[in-house]
Amino acid sequence: MTDVTLFNVNATVETTDGRQGKGYGSMPVGNAWGWPSAIETGDRTLEAMIRLGELVASAAGKLPQHGHPIELVHDLAHDYESLAQQVVDQMNLSEDIPRLAQLVSASPIDAAINDAYGDALQNNAYNLLSNEYMNRDLGHFLDGKLAGRYLDEFTLRTPKPTMPLYHLIGALDPLTDSEIDQRLNDGVPETLGEWIVADGLTHMKIKLAGDDLEWDVARVAAIEEVNLEVQHGRGCETWWYSTDFNEKCPDVQYLLEFLQRIKQVAPTAFDRIQYIEQPTNRNLKAYPENKMHEAAVIKPIVIDESLVDLESLEMSREQGYSGVALKACKGHGEALIMGALAQHYDLFLCVQDLTCVGASFLHSASIAARIPTVAAIEGNGRQYCPRGNEGWGDKFPEMFNISDGTVGTSLLNKVGLGFRS
Repeated sequence: MTDVTLFNVNATVETTDGRQGKGYGSMPVGNAWGWPSAIETGDRTLEAMIRLGELVASAAGKLPQHGHPIELVHDLAHDYESLAQQVVDQMNLSEDIPRLAQLVSASPIDAAINDAYGDALQNNAYNLLSNEYMNRDLGHFLDGKLAGRYLDEFTLRTPKPTMPLYHLIGALDPLTDSEIDQRLNDGVPETLGEWIVADGLTHMKIKLAGDDLEWDVARVAAIEEVNLEVQHGRGCETWWYSTDFNEKCPDVQYLLEFLQRIKQVAPTAFDRIQYIEQPTNRNLKAYPENKMHEAAVIKPIVIDESLVDLESLEMSREQGYSGVALKACKGHGEALIMGALAQHYDLFLCVQDLTCVGASFLHSASIAARIPTVAAIEGNGRQYCPRGNEGWGDKFPEMFNISDGTVGTSLLNKVGLGFRS
């Protein structure tokens, strides 16, 4: 990647009694993640997602009904498919726009409307989730599940004061000085050891190959070796990992062998693995044989790219997944609703981002800080897109200037989505 396109949305809303509010939403147009096409080029998928976002924004402005933002966007989401088809026809695309890409395209609109609603009522949006403000219970969104219950039961009225930040270790990221041929000297740490010291890291997400067992095992062992030296050097005894195979594992057997080998080669690293993210192909229907039951007994196995609706969540449970990754880029209301059902099912929960920067990172963090069972938040924008955060550290230093491995989520308690400057 050489650049990132942000889709920024401003929304104005008016309540039935005449109060007006203004809101803002932002999200990277993550076409490489939401639509990894083997047919269309990245430029084309990017353009298509931008066009779709513009159509969704226009449709949102024409909604005839009134209601809570989560209800309105839920209704609007039924039109994503037809709006996406308009883009396919206009651009003469060779394939349909995947549901995941549709959700990403619409997500900043969703955020802006919820933010504006909080502004209109001069309250935090997470305090407007009870039956006093919502007309529909969770059963309406979940085919009758959790009927009679509302989102306020599954969210916090006050954000958690601080949360650990998950740092991403990419497959090409150098671990030690010996792996750097020529330093960039761009003001950003370059080795894992430097990052640990600079940001006080305690949570690390490891990107793995999924099709090269020897490399995957060696990579985790090498990362643990760096941590053992650097963390002990700074007096830290506790740190955690998550592992992400980018859907490349051929089957659960690969994952089981990986875990067994890690336990043998680097037992302390095995103990530190907090969860495993979407190890096999995101298309659950196409690969029903990829069942995770055996692996989920060992570590939480979290669904990510596959999670686009209620059906996919239920299917993942049937196939043995034991956790859910929530993302602001799939929609604010969608994240809260899926988070509620995941809590009801006692699933492992985490919040991940889309190399989010600025407002999109703060939005993602606000979701993590308001869902009780989420233990940490992912935020790799500061690593891979630092320019996108320029200026934000001055407004929200606790969220963007990391020194002890945590972000200061207590400040996400303002009107709207919680992070107005």
